Amino acid sequence: MGLRMKFNLVMLLAFLIGFGLTAYLSDNLLKQNAREEVLQSAGIMMESALSARTYTAEQIKPLLTLQMKRAFRPETISAYAARKTFTALRVKYPEYTYKESALNPTNPNNRATDWEADIVHEFRNNPDRNELVVERETPTGRMLNLARPLKINDEGCLSCHGKAEEAPKTFTDLYGVNNGFGWKMQEIVGAQIVTVPMAVPLARAQKAFNTFMLLMGGVFLLLLILLNTLLHFVVIQPVAQIANMANEVSLGQLGVPGYVRSGKDEISSLSQSFNRMRLSLENAMRMLDE
Repeated sequence: MGLRMKFNLVMLLAFLIGFGLTAYLSDNLLKQNAREEVLQSAGIMMESALSARTYTAEQIKPLLTLQMKRAFRPETISAYAARKTFTALRVKYPEYTYKESALNPTNPNNRATDWEADIVHEFRNNPDRNELVVERETPTGRMLNLARPLKINDEGCLSCHGKAEEAPKTFTDLYGVNNGFGWKMQEIVGAQIVTVPMAVPLARAQKAFNTFMLLMGGVFLLLLILLNTLLHFVVIQPVAQIANMANEVSLGQLGVPGYVRSGKDEISSLSQSFNRMRLSLENAMRMLDE
């Protein structure tokens, strides 16, 4: 096996190890960055929903208190305002969803599905937990769900959701008396869940990964060509010439032209040493002939 082949095999082995390690690390990093991007978007959406709830509770509900005695107005409910905000958002971003899932909701549309109920129970089992991130595969692609617990911290909520017989008549006339009652202070009754698609950020991450690995392969190929060219002219060609001269001298051909490579590297030193040896051998052979 020639020097060039050995050199290329070592380079190829080093490249494969480096390529594999880089691929593993960069793939994980890009996917993690994509996930963080999605999580940030979900967090902004969650804060938007909380802002809508706070605005409704502090600004809208007091204005409609008198009207509530004549007819229940859903606009006074914080959850209603948050849902309406996201309904407008979904016109442009239909895959983004927001739901206030409850185990015993007033509105049947807010009843928690199986996986949403698991989130609610997780919050109930771990009351100190303030946030939960869940990733799910759906028919439309991978989704990230950001959830926060819905906890009864305001006694005003119990005026409608405490005992059914004590709830405002306008409220029970609209929603009935079968669901959404029996809630208690400090009880976790549900969860706010924001759903954000991961397909686009993951696709961007995959594209960046492919581009990076392609560029890395191209750089290695260019480097391999340059190093092989350098190896040929700096090492292989001079060594081959010195080897041919040594072979001719060993066969008794004393008139071999000298080869001295200029410079101060190892190959130059080798050529100069060999040339001195050749001249010494020629002088010794002449002295023997005399």
